[in-house]
Amino acid sequence: MSPAGFDQTLRGEARDAPESGIVEVFNYGRHRDGLVPLWVGEGDLPTPSFISDAAAKSLRDGETFYTYQRGVPALRSAIAAYHGRVYGRPFDPERFFVTGGGMPAIQYATRMVAGSGDEVVIPTPAWPNFAGAAIVAGALPVEVPMTFGNSGWTLDLDRLFDAVTPRTRALFINSPANPTGWTATTEELLALLAFARQRGLWIIADEVYQRFYYAGARAPSFYDVMEPDDRILFVNTFSKNWAMTGWRIGWLSAPPELGPTIENLVQYSTSGTALFMQRAATVALDEGDGFIAKQVERARRGRDIVMAGLGATGRVRSAAPSGAFYLFFSVDGEPDSRRLAFRLIDEANVGLAPGGAFGKAGEGYLRLCFARDEGQIGLAIERLTTWLGRA
Repeated sequence: MSPAGFDQTLRGEARDAPESGIVEVFNYGRHRDGLVPLWVGEGDLPTPSFISDAAAKSLRDGETFYTYQRGVPALRSAIAAYHGRVYGRPFDPERFFVTGGGMPAIQYATRMVAGSGDEVVIPTPAWPNFAGAAIVAGALPVEVPMTFGNSGWTLDLDRLFDAVTPRTRALFINSPANPTGWTATTEELLALLAFARQRGLWIIADEVYQRFYYAGARAPSFYDVMEPDDRILFVNTFSKNWAMTGWRIGWLSAPPELGPTIENLVQYSTSGTALFMQRAATVALDEGDGFIAKQVERARRGRDIVMAGLGATGRVRSAAPSGAFYLFFSVDGEPDSRRLAFRLIDEANVGLAPGGAFGKAGEGYLRLCFARDEGQIGLAIERLTTWLGRA
């Protein structure tokens, strides 16, 4: 049987899962000598030793057996305490569930509320894994394009509300947003929540970049405006705040009543997150506030360098992002983002993510991650400005 024949025997949800345009570019240029890699959503700092040492101790202590599907009590309590510090009120550890990364949290959340024949509304440009999670669950992602202007990216709430149909089960809201840096105001969050309540919709809230906010200690959150009975599922990860992208550990925040369902989803996928990783994550939460502050300040400086350098070329259209750690920008005369990303690898030795990977509304843009060392950022901007000057 030919490969095409094998392909036709697969379920459509698996066969039709879209290829990541970010991964495509990453794979193309990952072994280029001297390339400055700004294409994926991570910084360049390794996990701090106080976190890694906790994992090593756990392994030395022989903690290599099955564990709680929901997460060990110590970590769930640490997550609750962390939320208490950040949001200024107590949280019940029973609403937090440890997952094998932020992506499993998204998968569980999506599978609980949407499936075959359902729709999930997603403002775009957006991280492609949101739509991918809906597709592999059998649901249809419905893109609602945001608009770009002098003040940056904005979301037309009426346009989003008009995209909701009787088949819509959830709104996927990422704020601060990857890749645009758009950050919802408290008023926008209230409007989204009121609409979801009126229509009986779930909100899947990705607030991973809450701490990477440049107008205060954190961004506005659904936690600020919600009531205990609101239908909101929060997905989060240890990847960004604590430089743990390769660890693959995150959490899902949900009404405690959903605990048995979430426990089953974990059981039938990973059967739980490795205990040594949970020990490290607990220490990250308990002792990592200073490291987060260092990361945010580094990103702020990176943002300033990128904005000043690219802005001086006169060929780049962008606005300073209010949150997250990406610049999403377009280049005059370069409408094909995929082609441009490949050219920049070959001709400037800089790796950027193509905007088309983030939905139709992202075509013509590039995403640059500025959560990096100032020297690397400066070198990348020097190469990009030189390329823009001669292209």
